[in-house]
Amino acid sequence: MDIPQPPPAALGAIDTLIRLDPDFAVILDRAGPLPWRRREPGFPGLLQAIVAQMISNQAAAAIWGRLRAIPGALDPASLIGLPDEALRAAGLSRPKVIHARALSAAFLDGTLSADRIALLDDEAAIVTIASIKGMGRWTAEIYLLFALDRLDVFPSGDVALAAALADLKSLSARPAPQALRELAVAWQPVRSLAARLLWHHWRHITGRPAMDDFKLL
Repeated sequence: MDIPQPPPAALGAIDTLIRLDPDFAVILDRAGPLPWRRREPGFPGLLQAIVAQMISNQAAAAIWGRLRAIPGALDPASLIGLPDEALRAAGLSRPKVIHARALSAAFLDGTLSADRIALLDDEAAIVTIASIKGMGRWTAEIYLLFALDRLDVFPSGDVALAAALADLKSLSARPAPQALRELAVAWQPVRSLAARLLWHHWRHITGRPAMDDFKLL
């Protein structure tokens, strides 16, 4: 299977990152080329980010496969009318059902717009998305990274990123979110590539696939 390659802007950003911190070159040497994972912009990409919250990639992939197989589930006007039982049967927890409905309502009433989000700068987009019940900063950052290909977003609350950096840098402990955020400042303006490479490193050393690596039925 062909590995999706990073676009030219991302390749340039990787070169910039390695100049800023040569340790990231080690990841490519050990783990091989960075696969470029993308998600659909707009409602589906944000819904997928909700699914992925606080569970393993394998569980998230299974739930996402079942959810997207439900007719209308990827359309906010249709999803909001689906019975809770259908969403729960796909694997969504009760809170995530509530959050999926809140996301649907935000698209329907104009609070969120894929086109408008795409025009906002990173921080404004994060604040806008995170204002919706159940979204939060991590979810917004994941959306910017994988649906909009933003180059300078770093989800410092991500446990896998902390673990990967601790391993890469031989740290005595995983950095807490605030400490990780401060460490990531050194990788501006290409922090998204630092995040992608750290996830790549973590998948390599743990053997745990990304959510998007599982075949969705």
